[in-house]
Amino acid sequence: MPVPIFHRRTTVDGVDVFYREAGRPDAPAVLLPHGYPCSSYEFRNYMRYLGDDWRLLAPDFPGAGYSATPEAFSYDFDGFASFLGNFADTLGVKRFALYLHDFGSQIGLRLAIRDPSRIAALIIQNGDIYEDVLGPKYAGLKDIWKMERDEGIAELRTSISRDHFRDEFLNDVRPELAERISPDLWELHWALMSERRQAIAARIIYDLKDNLAWFPRYQAWLREHAPPTLILWGPQDGYMPEEAARAYLRDLPEAELHLLDAGHWLLETRLDEAVRLTRDFLKRVHAPT
Repeated sequence: MPVPIFHRRTTVDGVDVFYREAGRPDAPAVLLPHGYPCSSYEFRNYMRYLGDDWRLLAPDFPGAGYSATPEAFSYDFDGFASFLGNFADTLGVKRFALYLHDFGSQIGLRLAIRDPSRIAALIIQNGDIYEDVLGPKYAGLKDIWKMERDEGIAELRTSISRDHFRDEFLNDVRPELAERISPDLWELHWALMSERRQAIAARIIYDLKDNLAWFPRYQAWLREHAPPTLILWGPQDGYMPEEAARAYLRDLPEAELHLLDAGHWLLETRLDEAVRLTRDFLKRVHAPT
């Protein structure tokens, strides 16, 4: 049976933070960092169907969703990783299963590198850390990354729009699946994008090119620590196709891989399967008491 979602606020390092929570405070924790251009909203349904046995926590990053957009914050992967760890500390969570999706994958893995003891398990869903299997949608970004930083950011800033958000959320899924993805995703998130947030997003996207140098470090961490891992993947994804999912098996040969009939935002169209597979996995590796 679904459980209630609680919509809460806290302060992390002086930043006003909105987050969603489901489950008992004493249950095993699952930390859910969101992707771009979304927020904790992406986990709104997933949390309701797992909160009977686990404590699920999904924050909005600074500059996203309903969290504040402070001046004094490092809007880069290290800054977000520090925030994510401090958010967990603020809520008294020391160890957790970590959901890795979109740019939350790199943020979460930087947190894992800093403190491996906190990671009980990984759930990986359309998160890219293998450069050789990046999808065709990266071609345009690679052209921008060849520009000087200021020029590239200016180019990206002109492309960030409501239509861009719509394209990011639909992202190459088949037409019949696209009809199941609610326009609330782009309409609501675009409405929250101030001029300042758009400028921040452009910088983050440009700086993704520097994040590529971290890919081998993420891979090495997976090989060294080999956490229990469930891979849920929607291969209808112009950025992260099926090959990007299978690449994880190079470093995590024991991982469970499930390719679902979905795209980048598979929780919108394959929620039941994702919940079922997650529940089976977590009961074996991060069991409720």
